[in-house]
Amino acid sequence: MITVFSIFILGLLIGSFLNVISDRLPNRENFLNSRSYCPSCKHNLSFFDLIPVISFIVLKGKCRYCKKRISFWYPLSEITTAVVFVLAYVTSLQSFMSIYFIFLLLISSLLIIVFLTDIKYGIILDKIITFAVFIAVLYLIIFENSSIISHFIAGLLALLFFLLLVVFTKGKGMGFGDVKLSFFMGLLLGIPGVIISLYIAFLTGAFVAIILILWRKKRFFKDTISFGPFLVLGTLITLFWGSLLNPLLLKLIGF
Repeated sequence: MITVFSIFILGLLIGSFLNVISDRLPNRENFLNSRSYCPSCKHNLSFFDLIPVISFIVLKGKCRYCKKRISFWYPLSEITTAVVFVLAYVTSLQSFMSIYFIFLLLISSLLIIVFLTDIKYGIILDKIITFAVFIAVLYLIIFENSSIISHFIAGLLALLFFLLLVVFTKGKGMGFGDVKLSFFMGLLLGIPGVIISLYIAFLTGAFVAIILILWRKKRFFKDTISFGPFLVLGTLITLFWGSLLNPLLLKLIGF
């Protein structure tokens, strides 16, 4: 339990850093050696303003200096990262220093950045996808060399599928960021993993879209919804529970 708690705290801290990256990379700002600031008043934040989740609660979701509301995405993404880190630990058979555990942390962190940048700014950054592909290829070559070809083919098939969707919808249903992300998904998960992840992504995406339309937050055929977050969700679910879901979902969709 102490180890799980430590990983959860680590996830909160890393989640706070991922928030910074997701805000600064799209705006081409330095995120390594510059101080955090309030996005509304630009005032530099102190240590006590940056404690994950706790600062948000203590400050009642408002900036200490300008009293403007702080986006709920900050504490939500911190908690989500912490939970994902614990899931990575469990998935790696509770081996804190295993290569697979470290690999899962890296991949999960990059996927969370993709989720945040797409949902906040509507973009999927090439730098993040390129780095994620590099990490996945490196891991596959060193530790799973026998499956690199099949994973690469899965990536190409996923890319081709999404490329056809972009052409068919003339860029209205999908973007090229989704195409690049789908290649990474196939490369990471292989077959049937990528099929399961895409099924989950389309299912959850359709469900949320219907809810938003009924809630009148989106208009049918008028507004668009970022699909990257659903692809990330499908990837993470398959990454952590794929071995349990594969038999059930493959039977459901007739594979």
